[in-house]
Amino acid sequence: MSVPEFYVTPGFGEALGREFYYAQALRLGDRVEISGQGGWTDELGFPESIGDEIALAFDNVERTLNSAGASWTDVVSVTSYHVPIEDSPAIEGDVFSVMNEQFKQRMPDRPPLWTAVAVPKLGIDGMHVEIAVTAIAADA
Repeated sequence: MSVPEFYVTPGFGEALGREFYYAQALRLGDRVEISGQGGWTDELGFPESIGDEIALAFDNVERTLNSAGASWTDVVSVTSYHVPIEDSPAIEGDVFSVMNEQFKQRMPDRPPLWTAVAVPKLGIDGMHVEIAVTAIAADA
């Protein structure tokens, strides 16, 4: 029987773990689950552009997956949470275009399962997107 292993992403994960007392990733055998990752810097700041914030969230998912011995190519399911940007329907469309482009870039051989959820607020002020994934990776 596998024993769960918990991981903290170096940099931002250490700061978030101290402040909010949680691990960023869990590995149980070949299954890796990660908590939602935002488009934050290691200093927990956010880019001004929603496109840049989404790309940084994808980078942070990758960093967190890597800490548990997985990568985007191992991802099978994605749940993304989005704070709607008021009075800007064109930006909403851009959000999904950016998400799609990131999927194609990081998972060129196949798309993941994907659920996108609109929420009124996320865990840190200034955050507009959060991405949680499940991956199936070869045993470490």
